[in-house]
Amino acid sequence: QVQLVESGGGLVQAGGSLRLSCAASGRTFSSYHMAWFRQAPGKEREIVAAVSWSGGSTHYADSVKGRFTISRDNAKNTVYLQMNSLKPEDTAVYSCAARIRSGIVVSAYEYDYWGQGTQVTVSS
Repeated sequence: QVQLVESGGGLVQAGGSLRLSCAASGRTFSSYHMAWFRQAPGKEREIVAAVSWSGGSTHYADSVKGRFTISRDNAKNTVYLQMNSLKPEDTAVYSCAARIRSGIVVSAYEYDYWGQGTQVTVSS
């Protein structure tokens, strides 16, 4: 069993930055692929970014490329999402997810564990 706890959300003006953190329990964090998803009101959950167990491979949604960076620190059992140049359309609940099986995937259904989410609100 893995427990994921997100932090770092909040209210920020357009153009600002936030860094989200996701702390994981368990001693096998370094074997999980990790991802950040977001869900805005009335919209489906979508992947934002994903990172392989080693940190060597990443994936980004087109809408955040060049603005967001996903990273992980396996010694601290933590994955991060650095969000720069934020836009009002980035407003959503952001959740981290862990996948035990191999490969980075974009479908939420392929992830095994989820955090409770943290709200990010970007004002114009």
